[in-house]
Amino acid sequence: MIRYQLRCGAGHEFEGWFPGSDAFERQAAGGLLSCPHCGSPDVTRALMAPAVHTGMAARQPEETATPATPTPPGHAPQAMPDTMVALLQKIRDTVEAQCDDVGDRFAEEALSMHRGEREARGIYGSMTEHEHAELDEAGVEVHAIPWVRRADS
Repeated sequence: MIRYQLRCGAGHEFEGWFPGSDAFERQAAGGLLSCPHCGSPDVTRALMAPAVHTGMAARQPEETATPATPTPPGHAPQAMPDTMVALLQKIRDTVEAQCDDVGDRFAEEALSMHRGEREARGIYGSMTEHEHAELDEAGVEVHAIPWVRRADS
């Protein structure tokens, strides 16, 4: 996953998470991105400073250092702002209410729908990196979202 700092034409800045830089480009070109503040579809990547980790920062005890969501390889865990957690909880609620949980059959189901072998519908589940690469190679567009705890938990 890649986290980009984004900016709309009105100057609002916000974060966006994408499986890769090509996914951002495809979504931007397809008009699928919009500013969460004003709804503007004019979204571009903002200049970002790289995260530099020196290893000198004080560390938390292991039992309290667990991030709320899985940390992508090569990235240090960072606290997620409460507003982002709330938005991700709303996304989770919507996905669970409107889509079918296909578990570890996600890649198989997505490919079947892409080929027209099954009726298209909203699904969610899990897949391996190898399965993700196969879907990407077949031209199946999938989106990973950070799966945070439920709002009522």
